[in-house]
Amino acid sequence: MKKHLIGIGGVGMSALATALLRLGHEVSGADRNLHTPNIRFLESLGVKCFPDDGSGIDRDTDEVIVSTAIEQTNPGIAKAQDLGIEITHRARALATALAGYRLVAVVGTCGKSTVTAMLGHILAECGLDPMCVNGANVPGWEGAVRMGRGDFAVAEVDESDKSLVAFRPYAAVVTNASADHYSKEEMDEVFDAFVKDVPGPVVDGRKDLGEMAVNALGRHNRNNAYLAYRMATALGCDEAKVRAALMTFGGVERRLQRYGGKVYDDYAHNPEKLHAMWTTVKAAHPGGICVAWRPHGYAPLRKMLGALAEMFNATMAPEDKLLLLPVYDAGGTTRRDINSGDLAKLVPGAVCVGDLDEAFEWMKAHDYDAYVTCGARDPDLPKLAKRIADEKAS
Repeated sequence: MKKHLIGIGGVGMSALATALLRLGHEVSGADRNLHTPNIRFLESLGVKCFPDDGSGIDRDTDEVIVSTAIEQTNPGIAKAQDLGIEITHRARALATALAGYRLVAVVGTCGKSTVTAMLGHILAECGLDPMCVNGANVPGWEGAVRMGRGDFAVAEVDESDKSLVAFRPYAAVVTNASADHYSKEEMDEVFDAFVKDVPGPVVDGRKDLGEMAVNALGRHNRNNAYLAYRMATALGCDEAKVRAALMTFGGVERRLQRYGGKVYDDYAHNPEKLHAMWTTVKAAHPGGICVAWRPHGYAPLRKMLGALAEMFNATMAPEDKLLLLPVYDAGGTTRRDINSGDLAKLVPGAVCVGDLDEAFEWMKAHDYDAYVTCGARDPDLPKLAKRIADEKAS
């Protein structure tokens, strides 16, 4: 089957592309930006990537796969419709791809990628050789994918567009629920409905949260480890082997990924994740910390503006500093009537910087116990972290 993914450079779509390729499909894709690490990685696997103009779709294409982020006016969708090619949502395509496995779905507002990686690592160390499809790249995997030959698959399932209804998992982990794309009450309803008919074990972090020792910083990661531990033992893994596996867990890219002695990069993009990141770094570096954050979209910033301001004001110490980068603009027709300056007005002491170079120059000129770059979507944030680490090491 020849499958074409629109928006293939996104972390979820690139993971699906890798999984489909390893499961024997011919894969191509299109993206607005063909110069990202994910695109380069896919091309190294042999995936052909095209501009987002419909040129990668032809009569030999069997299926076009899209995410909710792809607008109906996209030229690739129009081309597929003209040629009568089936158009499938990413969630349904992933569910179909994993239909031959006993799927363990990991859902929740925060921690999904880390729990998925932890559980995949544990099951592998316990000899179950799982297939894993994550929402973040994992050291030692093919990007965000681990190709396994065992009976189980572990997959991060996104709740942002409620597409998780496409999945019929054997078992499920709910990490937590908080306001992000929807209100907490609405997310609780979505997760309750999702797990209601799951035939196998369900580990629900909203009701049963503990801590487990793990090779990763922060209480939130000890919480994540406990959820992975609970699921692994429920699936029959030996408890001692599970504990040992957690101590060899190698982490997840962009989840407090360390650059040098005191520079980190993190995917944090909502109040809860930003708070967890900030308090974890602060615990390891009690002096002042400097955080450069880029909001990942106009609509999320508009929705979370008050909650973000409240969190930053409650979490930041007087010796800390927040640098606000402009909203990451991925194109499209979204409203652009809000930006980081609106948040800066609500957070005394926050500084707006125009771009990554200006953020680098600001950090270069000021000394702190630790530095963090954070935010979703922008592929250049880790590059900023490396530049800072190199500068402070010199």
